[in-house]
Amino acid sequence: MGQAPEAAAAPEPGPGVSVRAVATADGAPAAGAAVPDLGALTSLQVLRALDSGPRGLTDTAAESRLRQCGENTLAARRPVPWLVRFLRSVRDPFTAVLLCLGLVSSLVAAWGTACVIIALVVVSCALRAAGEHRADRSMGALRELVASTATVLRRPADEAVAVARELPVDQLVPGDVVRLGPGDLIPADVRLLRAVGLSVNQAVLTGESAPVGKSAADVPGTPQDEAGFDRAHLCFQGSSVVAGSGSAVVVATGARTRFAAGYGAAGPRGPSAFDRSVHGISWILIRFMLLTPPLVLMANAALRGRGLETLPFAVAVAVGLTPEMLPVIVTTCLARGASLLARHHGVIVKRLPALHDLGAVDVLCLDKTGTLTQDLPVVDRALDGDGADDRDVLHWAAVNAWWTLQLADLPAPDALDEALLDASDGEEFLPYEGIAALPFDPLRRVATAVVRRPGRLGVDTLVVKGAVENVLERCALDAAERERLFTEAGRLVRDGARLLAVATAERPARKRAYTTADERGLSFRGFVTLRDALVPSAAHALPALATMGVAVKVVTGDHPGTAARACQELGLEPGPVLTARDVDALTDGQLASAVRDTVVFARCTPEHKARIVRALRAGGRVCGFLGDGVNDLPALYAADVGICPRDAVDVAREGADVILAEHAKDLSAVEHALTAGRHSSGNIATYLRITLSSNLGNVIAMLGAGLLLPFLPMLPAQVLVQNLCFDAAQLAFAFDRPAPGVLGRPATLRSRDFLRFITGFGVLNAVADLATFGVLALAVHGPGGPDSETVFHSGWFAENLLTQSLVMLLLRTGRRAAGRAGSAADGTGSRAGRAPGGTSPVRWAAAALATVGLLLPLSPLGPLLGMAALPGLCYPLLVVVLGLYAVGLAAARRRYDSRRGQPG
Repeated sequence: MGQAPEAAAAPEPGPGVSVRAVATADGAPAAGAAVPDLGALTSLQVLRALDSGPRGLTDTAAESRLRQCGENTLAARRPVPWLVRFLRSVRDPFTAVLLCLGLVSSLVAAWGTACVIIALVVVSCALRAAGEHRADRSMGALRELVASTATVLRRPADEAVAVARELPVDQLVPGDVVRLGPGDLIPADVRLLRAVGLSVNQAVLTGESAPVGKSAADVPGTPQDEAGFDRAHLCFQGSSVVAGSGSAVVVATGARTRFAAGYGAAGPRGPSAFDRSVHGISWILIRFMLLTPPLVLMANAALRGRGLETLPFAVAVAVGLTPEMLPVIVTTCLARGASLLARHHGVIVKRLPALHDLGAVDVLCLDKTGTLTQDLPVVDRALDGDGADDRDVLHWAAVNAWWTLQLADLPAPDALDEALLDASDGEEFLPYEGIAALPFDPLRRVATAVVRRPGRLGVDTLVVKGAVENVLERCALDAAERERLFTEAGRLVRDGARLLAVATAERPARKRAYTTADERGLSFRGFVTLRDALVPSAAHALPALATMGVAVKVVTGDHPGTAARACQELGLEPGPVLTARDVDALTDGQLASAVRDTVVFARCTPEHKARIVRALRAGGRVCGFLGDGVNDLPALYAADVGICPRDAVDVAREGADVILAEHAKDLSAVEHALTAGRHSSGNIATYLRITLSSNLGNVIAMLGAGLLLPFLPMLPAQVLVQNLCFDAAQLAFAFDRPAPGVLGRPATLRSRDFLRFITGFGVLNAVADLATFGVLALAVHGPGGPDSETVFHSGWFAENLLTQSLVMLLLRTGRRAAGRAGSAADGTGSRAGRAPGGTSPVRWAAAALATVGLLLPLSPLGPLLGMAALPGLCYPLLVVVLGLYAVGLAAARRRYDSRRGQPG
């Protein structure tokens, strides 16, 4: 079978395998001690070190070692109880602020306020805990074992004959001898004792899609620092046998395997984009709230001689500044978005805040294989020795693939042979008579088919294909010509091609069997170049991601040329490629600068991937990482949001935040997830802007009223009812659909932007409130008139709810948002976000809020809350104030949008 040359070799992942154990008196490895690196020993030395042999262990020895070493399983993740999830939700900064306000309200006997706040906290925590619990249950359905059973040689006693048994993988121990065949998953880290045409797929460990040839060759004295996944005599748990067969001795199980090392390599997860945003905005709120009550108390004491009787009002003002519904709105938005994603696109969000992080992602790091390219090579060109197209070269390569498959009794062609046969356009190979085949061997790195051509009786043709170096050394070439062909091959490899060299030779027909000694004196035919087949959806998804403002970075273990070529074919300009060696030469500061403009990172180990992600985050980017192997786990943890497909290895699924359950590593599924994240984040940001600016305006107005009026501008009960009405209306934002402009860019909650927004629009709101004070003063002929306090309270209550209705309509995602949002894709496949009849739920909520503001003072509840009907003159004057406020609000919003360069 064919084999790609060094262009697609796996990266050096680091130190080799060493079993942290020594043999005790009964031969069982003892945990905690150390022995030399078993990967550097010969097979006989390994068997002796493990007190084993080619016949495997006895049942008694295996049982003893199982007790001491433990089962061959990964450390299980304990399920988090629902109550623990609930209590963890209380640690959210906004929730903590609300709890503090609830405590203060209780201390000043404002029991109504305290009960409402506590109820909001409980609802928020319950929603978040329930959402994450549902995600965990969905994850439970995806968990799969690395392997279920293995063929193991065991003996009932020392002198008994070894018997091959199918045993559960968790019963394997160091020293067991296992048999491997096509399709088998490697059950533990093993050292090969015998191998026949064995090739292994290690993609889950290295990210390299090409199968790696393995052999049982002894390599005594190999330095430990040169060891890695490319060591031919070692196979690792998590990889799978592509072709061939063999036997091996187990050298590491359970937590000692390289597969399990992914747990330890990941490290603790740092704060995500959501965490950073929440903390920034929380501290702004905390500063305002700590400042507001003392200002209210001091102003009333200094100017009106009031004492602690104004403390409930001061607390009510602080509560009025707080977006009490924020935890509920955030949790509802995220839980609803996660539920719709799972229902319509099979995407599971394990951690609810990760949906917001998806919306904020502005750079996506991903591997090449499975995302941009399929794990299938396709033939690109067939070239002669001078670089000219030559169809004859492909013909001979396909003849070799066909007859090697037929004569060597192989179970199936490998990926390269399959590509050759597909590219041969159904050429008829039957006129050739197959004589013999020497299948691919990892040491020879060539495959040979011997055929007899039609009309050439008495002459056998040897057709040899394989790695360039190994084929050329078997050809009858002078040194200069061989060097020229090596140079040409190097050029093709640098351009991103995988190469197969093809050569032939004619021999007199004979009865004697052909051997590898006959692979000499060949005539060089040419090269077959192969490339990775592109993922069909990638060509559409990459421009779509660019339109969404998401930069794509390819972080791969592949050859630089291979990765760059795949990017070029998909329209992604690769630019200069940064290799792992280049990354090692840079300091953290230099790397943070280099990653800004670099698109392709090649030959990357897990540590390099994580370092690149950390450098992007250090530069202020919100980074997502899409990976599916053990080698991706450190980067999944380092990213703001880790994404993996359903068929990823178990440790990657455990470490990821988002599972693409039905789309593998399909970028279109990522696109849907990003859009859904922006949908939720956009609604949260809109709620925050509207609520905080409105609340700040009310607080400024209350402080001003406290200085100007001889009575409280609003009773504590009225403040509480007003907040409840406004908060209930804000729930509509959880079901709103943002405008296309919001979905077309990363949604980030930047505290400085929020501070500027809420300050500017809050002052504008306060101006409208102060104008309302003048209107009310004119309507009741001064604050000393009869029932002036009741009229003032009623008028300001109505005006507050009316202005908040206007704010909801004009400060959401733009004045024209409601009309345009109906055509916007929300990434969930749902038409939710518009009420029956096509009207936005925010419009219905704003209308209901305005209705309450006008009718509540007139209702039977009005007198109970200290309110009464307004004089007739108030209504036209309020219409004038509200009209001017709406004009000013719209003008300010247009100016704000134009400065930010976003559609209104």
